[in-house]
Amino acid sequence: MPQSNLSSRILIADDHPLTREGLALAARAASQGVSVDTAGSVNEALSMVSERSSYRLILLDLVLPDAHGFSGLMQLQHAAKATPVAMISAKEEAPLVEAARALGAAGFLYKTRPLDVLVGEIREILAGNCVFAHVPGSGSAAGLSRRIASLSSAQLKVLVALADGRLNKQIAGDLALSEATVKSHLSAIFRKLGVVNRAQALLAVQPLLGGQVAGGVSA
Repeated sequence: MPQSNLSSRILIADDHPLTREGLALAARAASQGVSVDTAGSVNEALSMVSERSSYRLILLDLVLPDAHGFSGLMQLQHAAKATPVAMISAKEEAPLVEAARALGAAGFLYKTRPLDVLVGEIREILAGNCVFAHVPGSGSAAGLSRRIASLSSAQLKVLVALADGRLNKQIAGDLALSEATVKSHLSAIFRKLGVVNRAQALLAVQPLLGGQVAGGVSA
């Protein structure tokens, strides 16, 4: 039975026109007859998801002007429900891959890979598989990767929300938690990261956040 028009669509969210064009080409090569929509920001992607209701796959750039680290991933996962969301990045860093996996992304793909490799990876995700490129960790990056892996999914979501500049009350509302639960998660996060406060936590996970955090802390 042929797929419906909606279920044969892929959404690409990237703020660079040439990158969007290349990813669209890879997506069409990965699945015959697929239609591709493009967005230049997380908010634009959210609007498209709201209008179309269903996509087979969302390819999301890690670094967008209206997102910090993985906040865009979490927003699109919430809005798109069961639609797989795969991250696309030029950053080949083990902590980023580990965090994407822990947050439930369908994959972490590299913009630097040849077109035929991207086509194969997108095809794998469309077939229901997860694709995470292996990046050997070393030194502090490997240590951060292990610490990220030790966080529960709920703790990682709280950390990402914290990095987006949200206060405990806002985090609690956004994640449907009590403020007491948020504080408990933060205490566990600080302990696992080996830090004692919010500022130290944000500095410790800058690689996770793509070098950007709300409030002016940057690499």
